[in-house]
Amino acid sequence: MSKLKVAFQGELGAYSHIACEVLFPGADIKTCPTFEETFKTAHQDDSYRIVIPIENSLAGRVADIHYLLPKYKLQIYAEHYQKVEHNLLVKENTEIKDIKYVRSHAQAIDQCQKIIQKHKFKTIISADTAGSAKELSSGKDNSIAAIASVLSAKIYNLKVLLKNIEDETNNVTRFIIMGKSVQQPSFEKNKKYITSCIFRLKSIPAALYKCLGGFATNQVNMTKLESFSVKNTFDQTNFYLDLEGHIEDTKVQKALEELGFHTESLDILGVYEASKFRQKK
Repeated sequence: MSKLKVAFQGELGAYSHIACEVLFPGADIKTCPTFEETFKTAHQDDSYRIVIPIENSLAGRVADIHYLLPKYKLQIYAEHYQKVEHNLLVKENTEIKDIKYVRSHAQAIDQCQKIIQKHKFKTIISADTAGSAKELSSGKDNSIAAIASVLSAKIYNLKVLLKNIEDETNNVTRFIIMGKSVQQPSFEKNKKYITSCIFRLKSIPAALYKCLGGFATNQVNMTKLESFSVKNTFDQTNFYLDLEGHIEDTKVQKALEELGFHTESLDILGVYEASKFRQKK
């Protein structure tokens, strides 16, 4: 039997890589330089699953993802919440007194300001956290440290000088797992589901108000509603929507029928079991 194939954006050791290891231990993993390339991988080969970060509890939604969802029309078949733990990584013989610069992704730099300001580190912005660790490993400058995962330290043979250096401890990223040929789960009343979709409104007054009324009258809870512009224009807007419930549930069906009546387009991105993490919040 062939191994499951999984792709993600970034270098080995990225937080997306950690999510892959949790979700698909032992899978054949492919790294992609961009989110676009990651989506293309699953679009061109339906044997691939891709693990995509869609939002972070501190930084908000991940740029570009909402534009790629309608472009490639892959299906979501699961979600995963991954705790983000930043660490200060250095070369083997480096100590805190040797460090003058710290390199990482802009968001990781922003999320570790206390330790950066305490030690007066100068910052170097890189494309991603794991890439920063990889670059540090190949260099010879002991005055540079990287902010990245423990997995990055293991992969690139670096020392974890300080663990959990993030300013906020409740830093969590929500990932969606997508593929080209995904079957939605059968509806079971004792389970909790999420249905995700993207829609575009008709250009008429109060269209958004009217299309969301069906969720209120049918008592369907929306957990997320975000807007984003269409093809670099301010004339039209797409909306990304997550709702609680299964598309085979009568209440959800009625709410989506009402939504569809007031939209130019409505694409169901996926129906999947809600993560147990949602129950902890």
